[in-house]
Amino acid sequence: MRRLTRDRLTAILMLSPSLILLAIFVYGFIGQTLYVSLTNWGRDPAQALALQPRLEFVWFENYARLFSGVLESRFRQDLVNLFFFTTFFIAGSLGLGLVFAIALDRDVKGEGFFRTVFLFPFALSFIVTGTVWRWMLQPQGGLNVLPTLVGLPRGDFAWLTSRERIWTFDWRSLPDITAVVIAAVLVLLTVMAWREGRRGRAATLAAAAALLSAWVATGAPGIELLPFPEGRGFNLALVGIIIAAIWQMSGYTMALYLASLRGVPEELRESARIDGGSELQVYRYVVFPLLGPITLSAMIILGHVSLKIFDLIFAMTGPDLATTSVPALLMYIRAFRANQFADGAAIAMVLLLMVATVIIPYLVTSLRGEVRR
Repeated sequence: MRRLTRDRLTAILMLSPSLILLAIFVYGFIGQTLYVSLTNWGRDPAQALALQPRLEFVWFENYARLFSGVLESRFRQDLVNLFFFTTFFIAGSLGLGLVFAIALDRDVKGEGFFRTVFLFPFALSFIVTGTVWRWMLQPQGGLNVLPTLVGLPRGDFAWLTSRERIWTFDWRSLPDITAVVIAAVLVLLTVMAWREGRRGRAATLAAAAALLSAWVATGAPGIELLPFPEGRGFNLALVGIIIAAIWQMSGYTMALYLASLRGVPEELRESARIDGGSELQVYRYVVFPLLGPITLSAMIILGHVSLKIFDLIFAMTGPDLATTSVPALLMYIRAFRANQFADGAAIAMVLLLMVATVIIPYLVTSLRGEVRR
C-alpha cells in the first residue's frame, strides 16, 4: 500500500510541471482568447494599443457579425474556401498516397528510391513548398509553358489569380444545407445502430433526423443570416494551392498506407485468390477494409492541418488576395494589422471550434477502444 502511494506521488510530481505549463500556455490562453472575443477590443483605435484599454462586453455580437454582418463578406467566403480546400486536399492526399503505396507494395525495382522521392516533399516546410509552386504556377511560365515542349499551344490558365467561381450557392441557404448534411449523417448512424441491434439508439437518431428534415421542409424558420442574396462558391484560384498541398502531404499518407499494407497477412490474400477472387476483389474485400483505421487517422491529421492552413497560402498568394484567403489569414490581418483584437479572437475561436469537432470525436473513440482492451 505504501509502495502504491509512493508511486502515485512520484507520478504526480513528474507530471505536475507539464500539467501546469499546459494549463497556463494552452488552456489559459484559450480562455483569454475567448474573453477577448466577447469584448469590443479594437473598435476604438485609441484604445486598441493602450496599456490598459477600457473594454466593454458585447458578448456574442462579434460572432453574429461575422456570419451575418453586411461588411463581413470576406469571412464568409473564407469559410467556403476552407471547406473546398479541406475536401479536395484530404481526398487528393488520401487517393494519391494510396496509389503510391499500392504501387510500391508490389515489389517494384528501386522501391527505396521511389519511396524517398514520394516522401521527400513531406520533409519541406509549407513556406518552401509555397515559394516553389508559386514560381511554377506563374501565368506566363511554369506549368503553362509545358505544352510547348511537345509542340502544343501554351496554356493560359490563371492558376493563382483566377476570378472564376463555380458551384455557387446562396449564403442564406447555409442553415438548410447544414441541416440536410446533419440529417444524412443521422440517417447513416441510424442504419449502423439498427444493424448492431441497438434499437433504442436507432429510434432516437431517426427521430432527430426526422425533426431536422421537417425543419428544413418548413423553410428553416427562426434563422435569417442575411436580408439579401449573397453568392458564394469555389474559386478556381484555389486549384493551384490544392495541388501544392496534395503534392506535399501525399507522401505522408503513402507512408501510412504502405506500412499498413505490409501488415496485411499474406495468408488472407492467398485465401481470397484460392477462392477465385481477382486481384481487384482481393483489394476491395480483403485489403481495403483493413485500411479503415489508418484512413480515419490520416483524415483526422490532414483535416487538422487543413483547418489551420496559413503558411502555404501566405507564401503562394499573400494574405490580401480574397479569392484564396482562409480564416487563419483573415485572423492575422484583423489582429496584427488592423489591431482589431476582438474580431481576430472571434475568428480564432471559430477555428478552434472547427478543429475540436474533428479531433474530439476521434480522441473519444480512441480512448474508449483502449479502455475496452
